[in-house]
Amino acid sequence: QKEEVEDNTEANMEGALIARDRVGVQDFVLLDSHTSETAFLSNLRKRYQENLIYTYIGTLLVSVNPYKELDIYTATQMQLYRGVNFFELPPHLYAIADNAYRVMCSEYNNHFILISGESGAGKTEASKKILQYYAVTCPTTEQLQIVRDRLLLSNPVLEAFGNAKTLRNDNSSRFGKYMDIQFDFKGAPVGGHILSYLIEKSRVVHQNHGERNFHIFYQLLEGGDKDLLCWLGLERNPQKYAYLIQGRCAKVFSINDKNDWKIVRKAFSIIDFTEKDIEHLFGIVASVLHLGNIQFEEDSNGHAIIRDGTQIKWISKLLGVHLSILQESLTHRKIEARSEEVLSPLNVDLAFCARDAVAKAIYGRTFTWLVNKINGSLANKDSTRKTVIGLLDIYGFEVLDTNSFEQFCINYCNEKLQQLLIEMTLKAEQEEYELEGIEWEPIPYFNNKIICDLVEQKHKGIISILDEECLRPGEATDLSFLEKLEEKVGDHAHFVTRKLADQKTRKSIDWVDFRLLHYAGEVTYCAVGFLEKNNDLLYRNLKEVLCNSKNSILRDCFLLAELDNRRRPETVATQFKNSLTSLIEILMSKEPSYVRCIKPNENKEPGKFDDSLIRHQVKYLGLMEHLRVRRAGFAYRRKYELFLQRYKSLCPATWPHWHGPAAAGVEKLIKHLGYKPEEYKLGRTKIFIRFPKTLFATEDAFEIRKHLLVSRLQAKYKGCLGRRAYKKKREAAIKLEACWRGALARREAKRRTWAVQIIRKFINGFINRKKPLCPENIEFVRLVQYNYLTKLRDHLPKTVLDRSWLQPPSILQETSEMLQKICVRNLVRKYCRGVSAERKAQLQQKAVTSAVFRGKKEGYPQSITQPFLDTRLKEADINPKVLQLIQGEKIK
Repeated sequence: QKEEVEDNTEANMEGALIARDRVGVQDFVLLDSHTSETAFLSNLRKRYQENLIYTYIGTLLVSVNPYKELDIYTATQMQLYRGVNFFELPPHLYAIADNAYRVMCSEYNNHFILISGESGAGKTEASKKILQYYAVTCPTTEQLQIVRDRLLLSNPVLEAFGNAKTLRNDNSSRFGKYMDIQFDFKGAPVGGHILSYLIEKSRVVHQNHGERNFHIFYQLLEGGDKDLLCWLGLERNPQKYAYLIQGRCAKVFSINDKNDWKIVRKAFSIIDFTEKDIEHLFGIVASVLHLGNIQFEEDSNGHAIIRDGTQIKWISKLLGVHLSILQESLTHRKIEARSEEVLSPLNVDLAFCARDAVAKAIYGRTFTWLVNKINGSLANKDSTRKTVIGLLDIYGFEVLDTNSFEQFCINYCNEKLQQLLIEMTLKAEQEEYELEGIEWEPIPYFNNKIICDLVEQKHKGIISILDEECLRPGEATDLSFLEKLEEKVGDHAHFVTRKLADQKTRKSIDWVDFRLLHYAGEVTYCAVGFLEKNNDLLYRNLKEVLCNSKNSILRDCFLLAELDNRRRPETVATQFKNSLTSLIEILMSKEPSYVRCIKPNENKEPGKFDDSLIRHQVKYLGLMEHLRVRRAGFAYRRKYELFLQRYKSLCPATWPHWHGPAAAGVEKLIKHLGYKPEEYKLGRTKIFIRFPKTLFATEDAFEIRKHLLVSRLQAKYKGCLGRRAYKKKREAAIKLEACWRGALARREAKRRTWAVQIIRKFINGFINRKKPLCPENIEFVRLVQYNYLTKLRDHLPKTVLDRSWLQPPSILQETSEMLQKICVRNLVRKYCRGVSAERKAQLQQKAVTSAVFRGKKEGYPQSITQPFLDTRLKEADINPKVLQLIQGEKIK
């Protein structure tokens, strides 16, 4: 099977090069005119028209949305790309995913895949495909399948609450998402963690014409059963709710809300939401709809009042808050005056603002709670070290007819990511050159740090000036903010307003606009609403109501501690800047892979290629800069072994076999081909070719040589055997070769399968070694017993006094103690058998003597080792007076 993949690999690589005039090159680095945007677009168009939606720029993948189903995401395709070297198969999203996974497993380091592009370019789909690839190709167990299901089903939940139909995309992510997939040491996914960025809360209360609110509202009304809607006080018709009809397209034929509702409900049960969580969550969703239908009227004093209390009663019930307090909070504002608090009535306009602020606040914080809840279900409780692959699905650069605060934040985010891309690409190129021992040549490129500084610099940047206006005492307005910008950054080359612009530019900028010259081009922002959206403040009395809610989710979102904290919370822009800085730090600590998604046309039509739209995206995605960095040195790089294997037939010295180092063979080959010194460099492990034409000339020569060899072989056999005999022999040879290769492959596969089974069996045995004897651990235990007993045989004590003993494993502790007792008894038995009768009598005498003299005789311990004699005295040695005294008694 592996050989089949290699054969397919060669065919695919070869086919791409042969057909380059028709389908373009599969790597933009191989373009001759690599600095030409026209050549870039032409290559992209050729491939798109042939349904080849993926193209590389080195290791970066460019993906063009086909707006139709392609048969390139099957399980067969997944297996084809699994474990294959990166450039060996045509460009594919699976190649990016597999390369990150293999390098992570082999080098045990962390990776991230950055997916970026315009709304509708296919970022969310690309993220899903990568998750599905890991779900199918990674090792699994029954327990890990739960984690895998949760990882996959977290997507539809986040899409329901965080995605919406926009003018550009029916399923546009209105928040940024970074997901870490955690893998254990075996490469199995065991957990995950999600970070979300800047949910577009303003969409809850306002949508542009042709756009919708977040999907979950329409899914609930369309798919929720009758009893649920009745309990929530809702009607099935979305036209009844003010927050759902401002875009005038509540029903979209390309979106099946009812079916999506079923998927979300199933996901809740898999992700481990309790029925109480779901009940409170939909209570909040319904409350937002009821809030939108609250209408204020003016009383005789010009103060706002609520005449129809139907909606507010439902909100009071669903959120578990006191009705009269809620009603008062929506029409009054609590003001601190010296040591007391005063309720100040609101006019109608301010009451509507307060209502919308509540809707945005509870939806925004509920979304954060939802992400944290999903993280809890994905968390891996095992404390052992994990490696991760991060998926960053972030909003693309946005240029709308009217660009507000949200577009400003989104485009600032893209500036930071563009800066990261160029820096990390340059770093990777430089490291490869240094590793291969090739001199690094500095690469000129546009450094957008100047734009990032304009936005984020402390005390001088746009965000600091915006915060200053939001926090300063007095009457701050959007116009005062604009004036402060003109005063502090008016001389910046990338900033202009109507007041600062020249006569020609002034006509295209309104009095409330300012324009920034981003790396991707000019964007004009309308300053109206900047202060309000950046402040995002909720009246204190409204916050008190929500803190005391009986809805458990709201109590988690609005903590009582906030009421005690008198410090003003950070502004939205500062929070976003800090979270973005944190994200960049996370990404900088990982190995990068990039997927750049492109939208081919505005109408989502298959096969339509809009040159001007794509040219704009190529510019703001920084693809030409990336290509210039990648091509600054060499267009093509290949390991010596692979280069020699393909082109060895072009040189007599290397054909049919080269005996020697691959580097020497390549050097001999390129000299024969006539490569000029400026066309190539030889590194430590790779050959670097500077110009694509050099590679293409080599490939064309290879094609000619291949056809020539085939022709000669055919002519030779035709002359000898005739066409029929040649065909039969050729078929027989092919069949024989196939059978032999199959036999060898089956033998090798059988051997490897056996090895894998044995290793798995003993790893499983090791894991279960402390359990009672069972089928999972019996063979491991038997092996441990055998190894210990074999080793013990050579380390037994030799004498009774030798107390040494080989330390046993825990599972043989009891056995070891029994064996030690038997061994000691055996040594004692052997010793006793070797004691003679005379020696035994002496030992008995010693025992008696020991009882008499122990502790009484000074030299006793030294005498113990001496054997007793029958007698040590002769009568001649005894004094006669003593003999007389004992009167002839027998002496011993």
